[in-house]
Amino acid sequence: MQPTEQPASGFNFGRIMPLFLLTFVDVLGLTVLLPLLHLYAIAFNASPLQIGLVAAAFPLAQLIGVPVMGALSDRYGRKPLLLISQISTFISFVMLATANSLEMVILSRLVDGIFGANLATAQAAITDLTDEETRARGLGLTGAAFGLGFIIGPAISLIALEFTDSLATPALIAAGYSLLSIFITLFGFRESLPPEKRRAARPFAALFDGVTTLRYPQMPLLMILMFAQQVVFYGFETLLGLYALNRLGVLSQGNALIFLFVGFVLVLVQARLIGRWSQRYGERRLVLVAMGALALGLILLANAPQQPHPFYVERMVRNEITDLLPSATEAIIGDIQVPLPPQANRGVGGFLWFLLALVPIAVGAGLIRSGLNSLMTKRVGAGEYGAVLGLSASMVSLANAVAPLLGGVLFQSGGPALPFWVGGLMMALLLVISLMTLRESPR
Repeated sequence: MQPTEQPASGFNFGRIMPLFLLTFVDVLGLTVLLPLLHLYAIAFNASPLQIGLVAAAFPLAQLIGVPVMGALSDRYGRKPLLLISQISTFISFVMLATANSLEMVILSRLVDGIFGANLATAQAAITDLTDEETRARGLGLTGAAFGLGFIIGPAISLIALEFTDSLATPALIAAGYSLLSIFITLFGFRESLPPEKRRAARPFAALFDGVTTLRYPQMPLLMILMFAQQVVFYGFETLLGLYALNRLGVLSQGNALIFLFVGFVLVLVQARLIGRWSQRYGERRLVLVAMGALALGLILLANAPQQPHPFYVERMVRNEITDLLPSATEAIIGDIQVPLPPQANRGVGGFLWFLLALVPIAVGAGLIRSGLNSLMTKRVGAGEYGAVLGLSASMVSLANAVAPLLGGVLFQSGGPALPFWVGGLMMALLLVISLMTLRESPR
């Protein structure tokens, strides 16, 4: 008997590993640069509005670019679009390293946003290489690579700035990682979408391919859930540092530990647990559990006591605050006044409460995006994976543009705990709606 070619189903770790590596390296390049974008803006004497434009340029550009790039990958294959996306990212980092004006900085972020669909295209390739039983596990690996990049990248950036005062150095490091991801794609990744499975090429049709996937059952609901959960989670991320200052009196070092803890739980869930749980319980239950966990964690966080850590000295913290740069939220809506905790109430209870609340938040965040994306891909044809994942990524980008503004207004007008109350109650409401309306996809 002649040996037959094994179908692209199950979980072929050897085929998926290059996608994990290129995602990790690509995110590493992005996160080396991400904490420094405000420094670029301030170096060119930017106003708060201009700083906000620098922060918002990338997600707003991705609203258009990612769905189109994802749909084009359905027509021409994953590898060519991955390479185009990564080359444009490399060019944008070089532009940033050589920028001599704020307009050049914003242009570099627009170039990366319009053409940089690396993650959505990599997820589409993983969808090609998995079946319905293992898809959430495969998509979870890209999430784990993303989480690892967000842990390691900022550390590399801070170390680089310790040895040089030039902002060009981290940008060139990011460009180097981007160049490495190009070589991984070029020599390590084999095309996952053969020509016979591609959609017929039609001029300009890619502009609308993502939108046409909304005709499938429950797809609008899934896109709304993707947008809403990202608004909640990204709002949590952008305000967590300010909230930790208000409740615990911690600044850079304490916040770094908090974010490191969240990143560790995210990576653990996405790399080790999501595949096992999705096969045992299905993606629908996974998404419901994730929404419940996010709701519980955010409500717990909103009730965190205002108890600073044992080594807190209010006068020293006030002096240090004057040297801090604005956060992404402050850049968009202006200065936010953060009331500091009283020094007389020091202890470890507040920090322990924070860690307890962050566990369900990190678990929920680790489960929900991969679960939703897996449900989406099960509702479309094999030739539309890129289109639907591109539209999903654009929902994430839109949420990333909206969340800092919405969260900052709530923080400033209703007090530090209000954004977390609103986020927790929103997730609880979405959980109730999903329990009544969300169904497992037909097989």
